[in-house]
Amino acid sequence: MLDSVLERIDADLEAAIGRWSELLKIPSVSTDSAYGDDMRRAAEWLVATLEPLGFSVEIRETDGHPVVLGHHPGPGGDAPHLLYYGHYDVQPPDPVEAWHAAPFQPTLVDGPYGRQMVARGAVDDKGQLMMWVEALRAWHAEHGELPVAVTVLIEGEEEVGSKNLRPFLERAKDELAADVCVVSDTTMWDVDTPAITYTLRGLLYAEVTCRGPDHDLHSGFYGGAIANPLNALATIIGRLRDADGRVRVPGFYDDIEEPSREELAGWAALDMDDQAFLEGAGVGVSGGGEADRSLLERLWSRPTCDVNGLIGGFTGEGAKTVIPTHGSAKISFRLVPQQDPDKLVRALREFLDNETPPGCVCDLTIHSSAPAIRVPTESPYLKAARTALKRVYDRDAVLMGCGGSIPIAAWARDILGIDTLLMGFSLGDDGMHSPNEKFEVTCFHRGARSHAALLEELRPKSR
Repeated sequence: MLDSVLERIDADLEAAIGRWSELLKIPSVSTDSAYGDDMRRAAEWLVATLEPLGFSVEIRETDGHPVVLGHHPGPGGDAPHLLYYGHYDVQPPDPVEAWHAAPFQPTLVDGPYGRQMVARGAVDDKGQLMMWVEALRAWHAEHGELPVAVTVLIEGEEEVGSKNLRPFLERAKDELAADVCVVSDTTMWDVDTPAITYTLRGLLYAEVTCRGPDHDLHSGFYGGAIANPLNALATIIGRLRDADGRVRVPGFYDDIEEPSREELAGWAALDMDDQAFLEGAGVGVSGGGEADRSLLERLWSRPTCDVNGLIGGFTGEGAKTVIPTHGSAKISFRLVPQQDPDKLVRALREFLDNETPPGCVCDLTIHSSAPAIRVPTESPYLKAARTALKRVYDRDAVLMGCGGSIPIAAWARDILGIDTLLMGFSLGDDGMHSPNEKFEVTCFHRGARSHAALLEELRPKSR
């Protein structure tokens, strides 16, 4: 049954690229309320795309941007039930002037591996979710049905922490019952080597606002007599990590689950080119994380603390001698298995209380949090994915970790009681969240073929 599906995907590639481009043209930026109409337009586009494939699909409201939820019964009987997850929201395109073409005018350009699609959302996550949509389309076109039961869940707030997804999952728990959650929002090892991510860091995203005087003050009249909240904030931030890169929040490392010897040996065998990785980021030396850990350990199995933004005081052209009323820092903590986000919030509050100098107070706001996950490597779904990937790529898939965070992975485990299969097809140089974000057309094409092959592997073979 699979051969005709793969032939359909191959023959329909240009049309699939056209559909992918249509979705990319919709500027679905979730963090900016100015794009609210476009967010709904993207959700409506997905509904219109899934309905012809035999899905009963609708838009479900949340307290933020809507969710697209669809159901396909599949062949019935003992067929597995897959929950496909994706997100239609994208990061802001800023800085727009750094793009070679308009960020929401998808452009095909030539690259070292063939054509590349350049646009905001090209890979994260519109390109990756459209791969499995195209696989479902090809199965439906060739056989008139899908080989398994499928529920589709596509949210519009992943890029802002999936704030309203967890309550939606809790409300719709029974309706979302499935055997496994399938996500394509991770990376490959290289363009010809597929990968399955089995460990994924979690995220705690906080904002610390340090407050001082109740109005701006002249720095000549008051400097040296009044605590400057920007000075205080800089000192607090500087104390978050020690000279060896270890985070100084109390108890930060207490519950960490270390990788096994077998895992470490497997990572070492991947022959990671540390220097190439660093140069790809535009730097020549590693200056972050714990100095006594390998690069892959720091990326896949160690927690982090990074300042993502600083706001405060006078930032206009020229000079203004002022002691401002407050300053803020946006700080993300990437978490590893067994770290409890709620416990770390309490620890961070303790750290701030201890480090804030007299004359200032620090407010703490938590924007999002999700724990890390580790998928059992003996999972039958993971094994099916490895078989499917080998069928398409003719080589074994790498089992790898990922430093990023995808909240659905932990919540599928904790709320729905199912594991997540993280089968992604992006490359390290795709520029997620950066100007000129791109996705290789060959990755898109082979990704669609891989999802089709996964459906074949999970199809009840009595049919």
